Parts: sequence; structure tokens; C-alpha cells
Amino acid sequence: MPPAQVRHAVLVHGAGGGGWEWEIWRRVLEARAIACVCVDLEPVAAGLAATTLDDYRNQVRLALKALPRPRALVGASLGGLLAASSAASADALVLVNPLPPAHWSAQLPQREWPDVVPWRRDARLASTRRALADADDATALFAFRRWRDESGAVLRHAQSGVAVAVPQCPVLLVASELDEDVPADVSAAMAGAWGASLLRLPGSTHVGPLLGRDAASVAAQVVAWLRG
Repeated sequence: MPPAQVRHAVLVHGAGGGGWEWEIWRRVLEARAIACVCVDLEPVAAGLAATTLDDYRNQVRLALKALPRPRALVGASLGGLLAASSAASADALVLVNPLPPAHWSAQLPQREWPDVVPWRRDARLASTRRALADADDATALFAFRRWRDESGAVLRHAQSGVAVAVPQCPVLLVASELDEDVPADVSAAMAGAWGASLLRLPGSTHVGPLLGRDAASVAAQVVAWLRG
């Protein structure tokens, strides 16, 4: 189990999102004396089309190394992949419906990504509401107003399979049973191969653990795991 004295955490959002996705978790963790840094992944100066997975990963590693140890690294979706590949400096690792590394990435649906994925331009409240079926209307509106475009190069790299060493720190995987992007069984297979703890969430969608009606409860369960 992770060290019970963890008092700091870096939280890494998924593709097309931002640090705002963690607002519920931040409140829960900080109420339990775990200070949070909610990273906003930034494109390079040349723009999103020139931004790579390594650019994002470097931002995560710098944010983590700036915190005192022992420290936890938490990532969701793309942020989960970034966190898993940056875990060497973490004392505990929490992955929420993470995009899986090789070889599990081959089990996900393959897609074509343009150089800049126009999620902000193409955002619709109706599609956001469908994606957040386990959230309330106010949360869906909140998310709809904040989606951003994303780097196609980052998503292509993630899809092609990123080599990730088995983390040496304690790991918790959170898997949503209604996740259509990263099936819960893929996350469960990762947990089994890594000797990680697994929290399966019935009735939860891909972003449900962060933005759904049960987000605070999920965050509290993660804190309980961090406390051992």
C-alpha cells in the first residue's frame, strides 16, 4: 500500500480537457490534507500541431518533481498514460480509465487523428450530455464550455503504443464499467499484470469518476487507498 503520509498530489487531465476536470477531486483531497496541483497541459510555442507526447510528459514530470515527497501522481485517460510513464518519481500512482500503454493499446478502437483535433470547435451540448450520462445537467454545461482542441500527434503516439515500465510504487487503477473509450477489462488486465489494486465502478462512464454524480465518493475511496 502507498505511504500513509502522502500530503501532495499532481492531477493530470485527459485529452481535450484541463485542470478544471479535477475540481471535485481537488476539494475532496484537500479537505483530507492532500494538497493538489491540477496540471493544465500546454501546447508548445509552435502550436498544438507541433506538440508531442514528450512535451506533455515533461510538463508532468516537472510538476511532480516540484512537490515534496512522498507524493502521489494521478492521471485520467491520456493523463493516465502520461502519469504511468512518469511514475519513477512518484510514491503512489492512481490511474483513472487510463489510455493503456503497449501492448494493451492495440485492444482499443483505432482512429485517424488530424494534426489538430477540433474538439472545441465541434463541441455540442447534446454530445457532451451523452458522454456525461452519469453527471447532472449543470456539470454537462460546465464541461461543454471548457473542452479544448488537442494535438493529433499526441493521440497518434498514444494509439500506436507507448512503452511503459511496470511502476515500482503502489498503483491503483479505477475502471468505469460503462467506459466506451477504455473498456474496464483492459484496465483490469493492466492491474493484474502490474500487481495493482483495482476499483471497478458500475454505472460510470469514461469521465464519470471525475465529473459524474459519484465523483466525490470515488475521490474519497482513492484517499482511503492512499491512506492505506
